[in-house]
Amino acid sequence: MQIHIQQLMEDSGVGFGTSGARGLAEAMTDRVCYAYTRGFLQHLASTGELRGGERVAIAGDLRPSTDRILAAVRRGAADAGYRPVLCGKLPSPAIALYGISEGIPAVMVTGSHIPADRNGIKFNKRAGEILKDDEAGIRAQVVTVDAALFDPGGRFRTADVRSVETSDAARRGYLARYREFFPPGCLHGLRLGVYQHSAVGRDLLLEIVRGLGAEAVALAPSEAFIPVDTEAIRPEDVALARGWAADLGLDAVLSTDGDSDRPLLADERGEWLRGDVAGILCARYLDADAVVTPVSCNSAVEQCGWFAEVRRTRIGSPYVIEAMLEAVAAGRERVVGYEANGGFLTASDMRLDGRTLVALPTRDAVMLLLGVLLLARREGKTLSALTGELPARYTASDRLQAFPPDASRAVLARFETGDPEADRAAAEALFGSLSGTLVAVDRTDGVRLTFASGEVVHLRPSGNAPEFRCYTEAASPGRAAELNAACLVVLGGLRAGREG
Repeated sequence: MQIHIQQLMEDSGVGFGTSGARGLAEAMTDRVCYAYTRGFLQHLASTGELRGGERVAIAGDLRPSTDRILAAVRRGAADAGYRPVLCGKLPSPAIALYGISEGIPAVMVTGSHIPADRNGIKFNKRAGEILKDDEAGIRAQVVTVDAALFDPGGRFRTADVRSVETSDAARRGYLARYREFFPPGCLHGLRLGVYQHSAVGRDLLLEIVRGLGAEAVALAPSEAFIPVDTEAIRPEDVALARGWAADLGLDAVLSTDGDSDRPLLADERGEWLRGDVAGILCARYLDADAVVTPVSCNSAVEQCGWFAEVRRTRIGSPYVIEAMLEAVAAGRERVVGYEANGGFLTASDMRLDGRTLVALPTRDAVMLLLGVLLLARREGKTLSALTGELPARYTASDRLQAFPPDASRAVLARFETGDPEADRAAAEALFGSLSGTLVAVDRTDGVRLTFASGEVVHLRPSGNAPEFRCYTEAASPGRAAELNAACLVVLGGLRAGREG
């Protein structure tokens, strides 16, 4: 039986988003995941990056559907003539780092932060994440599979009884990355809370900060999967952090999303830092000379004046990575990137006090958490004082769920008529009463509207789920949040077929 990957995507609803293939767990049948894996490996073989018999590293997160999908990925790799190596339940950056260090592909089964009824597969080449050209190459693959493997529902008819090769090297390498770069005892004297929930890296994070000298308290581990989204922090998580900081006398609260590539960091008051603010501070700690960040991120990165170059991209780590590599090719020596969700990437080897942090061009939560903590320590400031010294630009973001893709397209079409005056009139009709006169439109990703008041409204459908995201920027945190809430009301009206 021949399976066209592009057609498989369309038929199953499991397609590429901004961070790999994702969909409903029930749609990610054994047949879909098996074929996707074969298509990925076949693409690598077609480019000369992979030869028969080589190893393929595999890991997963703590979602209820992950073990089943891991089995399908492992079987797909083995049937394609490769050696799958099961590395366990690990953070996405840990398995990516292992693949880079070993010079082998790596596959991560994860849905990141999205709800538990969904999952995904993230593919990494020898050098790191697949990029947009690779996605096109995978889509174009036609794989031949044995139809007898699957029942009519796409489930394997029989279990794979072959022995499974396992390795703990990815976990050990990820621990060593931080223990060898940061000075021993550098966190001594800090009392940290580690909000564990269902993050796959929860115990590793605890081990890392304790190993660097911090007193760390494990907080709220959960056996049930909790969809913690670092860009849309749940009200209950806001309350938890504030309570922990007050009751336990913490210097900070640390956490990550489900696959532990995106960080959450709260200051000594329990106030969560925005990911695009924390990214600026981590870049400062590493003395970056070029910073790459999506168009949705806080403009304080330009206004602070700390960096020789700032490059803006579309939203999604593949776009950030491509621009980082361009900056390296252009001669920049300390190139980093970050996203609004807090994921921090390095395209250059970083050297600090005689130690080297090898480049990891994929989202990494731990580097940002440690970098910001140590910048505050180096400057003798609390986290709240450190963030308070940045230019007064504040962002907020949230999303409307159950927002159909066709409704999302209809919203963006209002500002993409080809007539600047019509676009301006549409923007001011919806948001003019909130922010005033429109002065600029940026269509790098979605529609980013800048008003004469200095306020920004950025509208963008999610690439991973039927959701519509809204990012806002203003001169105070209260105003950014107020504007975001008001914009969501307008967008909710559009979804329901009403004008704002």
